[in-house]
Amino acid sequence: MAVYEHSYKPYEGAQTPHWARFLVLPRYAYESVFKSKLAGGFFAFCYVCPLIMLILIYLHHNVSALAALRFNVADLIAIDANFFRFFVTFQGGLGFLFTVLVGPPLVSRDLANNALPLYLCRPFSRAEYVLGKMSVLLILLSAITWIPGLLLFGLQASLAGGGWLSANLWLAWAIVASSGVGIIVLSLLALTLSAWIKWRTAASGALFVLFTIPFGLGMLINGVFHTRWGHLINLDVLIQTVADGLFRQPNSMDFPPWMVLPLWAAWLTLGCLCAFCLLLLSRKVRAYEVVS
Repeated sequence: MAVYEHSYKPYEGAQTPHWARFLVLPRYAYESVFKSKLAGGFFAFCYVCPLIMLILIYLHHNVSALAALRFNVADLIAIDANFFRFFVTFQGGLGFLFTVLVGPPLVSRDLANNALPLYLCRPFSRAEYVLGKMSVLLILLSAITWIPGLLLFGLQASLAGGGWLSANLWLAWAIVASSGVGIIVLSLLALTLSAWIKWRTAASGALFVLFTIPFGLGMLINGVFHTRWGHLINLDVLIQTVADGLFRQPNSMDFPPWMVLPLWAAWLTLGCLCAFCLLLLSRKVRAYEVVS
């Protein structure tokens, strides 16, 4: 059939840089995430602790405010490594609950609706798809963990002076690194479960179970066999052991010495877990799947 009208023209506008194409996914994902009042309300609740700790830091350096409230500086919590460690642990727990709410539907919706071919038929690789979906959690979890942590650290450093900053600069790295390890592990687990368990409720339940059931099981193994290696199946203990090393607190969980997991074992186990999650994602995130 002859074609007389040549009205089609290629797109001539500005194109998204290749390195930033994965950011298209979180831009639209946030619209669906914050449509949920529960997710939006919980995300706002995650800033209650940073606000309280900001007030505590301010009170430490404001004598007139303490006098007006009839408080003594000695009665307040010390602003030291324990202060920021508590912040990281508490915000990490909230981040886990937020991931249970937000993470499971990220990939499962695309798989359930056969939408992956629409993504991957464009100049968009599977790695960029996974990175884009993962960045939804990376950015939101960063916004409630290490970013407010660094702001609190900066406020304390500005009020306490250069001497405190030079003596405690390592705390800034500990806040970022310990939060980052938890965020990466949570994000990869959430995406993997989302890809392999298409039912959102089951994926949320599986993510919750992965962090709760192994704790009791690991403690049981340690108690029966008088060993420390039962902690290798406990994700929370693994992450806390890594944080202990970064915050220079060898045994913050007060385990008996024979039950303390070596730092290298925690790093190695978490690294293997992340690699295994990436392997599972590479097998599942495909434009077409052949089912025999």
